[in-house]
Amino acid sequence: MVPIYLDHNATTPVDEAVLKSMLPIYREVFGNPSSTHSQGRAARVHLDEAREQVAELIGAHPSEIVFTSGGTESDNLAIAGIARALRIKGNHILTSRVEHPAVLNTCAELEKDGFVIDYVPVDGYGRIDIAALQEMISDQTILITLQHGNSEVGTLQPIEDIGTIARGKGVLFHTDAVQTVSKVEIHVPNLPVDLLSLSAHKMYGPKGVGALYIRRGTPPLIPLLAGGGQEKKRRGGTENVPGIVGLGKSAEIARSRLKEDRAHLLRLRGRLRQQIDSKISGIHYYGHPEYHLPNTLYLGFDGVEGQALMIRLDLEGIAVSTGTACSSGSVSPSEVLGAMNIAQSEMFQTIRISLGRGNEMAEMDRVAKVLDVVVKDIRLKTGYSDRLAPK
Repeated sequence: MVPIYLDHNATTPVDEAVLKSMLPIYREVFGNPSSTHSQGRAARVHLDEAREQVAELIGAHPSEIVFTSGGTESDNLAIAGIARALRIKGNHILTSRVEHPAVLNTCAELEKDGFVIDYVPVDGYGRIDIAALQEMISDQTILITLQHGNSEVGTLQPIEDIGTIARGKGVLFHTDAVQTVSKVEIHVPNLPVDLLSLSAHKMYGPKGVGALYIRRGTPPLIPLLAGGGQEKKRRGGTENVPGIVGLGKSAEIARSRLKEDRAHLLRLRGRLRQQIDSKISGIHYYGHPEYHLPNTLYLGFDGVEGQALMIRLDLEGIAVSTGTACSSGSVSPSEVLGAMNIAQSEMFQTIRISLGRGNEMAEMDRVAKVLDVVVKDIRLKTGYSDRLAPK
């Protein structure tokens, strides 16, 4: 039984070319990039090359890229760094209930420090209410932080519209693009965002490294880390050069494969959904039907508990998720589905399937067949199948 990995929104396997790019840095180019001797200068060259590669992926200038330990730190730096820098201007921040915990928990901490956090409502697909956003902006609003793509249900937010509104009001706009960079084309010169977070391990790079894009002209952030002058004094600490090189290589590969990967993921997603629909009744799909990540299916089966289904699929060699990896240890209902006003009874019946570059069409057929067998078996054991019309 060959395993099938369908949890790419949680993390992706490291691309072989990425791994090969990192190994010589560990073995040979181990100098501190802040050192002025030859070993340090050699490390600096690799650091600068990676910065250019990441910048090219999103159309930024290399000076606008700050390396971090990952998406969580990038979100924290963007939100807390700007909030504390602009506190003299105002204390109001707008976000939503469907954000990643790295955003929500940072906002919660700022609230303890006297900032006012308001949450823009979303519709039944998890998409921002633009009219409500406009009305909620006040003369005290200093930052809007809204994700580009939701890791759980896959809904894409209208960040062009959000950014245009923010600029018109003189408010800075940060977007968590961890799930969209490498899956959706992003070109920041034409995109009205001031800060953008990304992470290596979501695009076939190593864990523990990410970046924050800070548009030139954005007010200086207050750093999270008190340290040296690395990253132009925006993020202290000796840079993780091997990891950053891996991030750079993964960005280079993503840029070259963006259209190919997107088309491949959409084909896989379409095939899997068609096969599931042809075999199984009583299915609910969540997330926006048009504006969605190309690789994500979030669905629930009547009468089938999601955690039980995930375990049964794992026993068959198929790895899926019951939600965001950061929340997978919890048995509480999904906050994302709650914000979308999904009935609590449905929340515990969901699984997330997130496809990747290495998945194949034949795997989609196998997954659908296994799902058919497992779902029907669970329903039979719970007595639910009798209430379903045969398909």
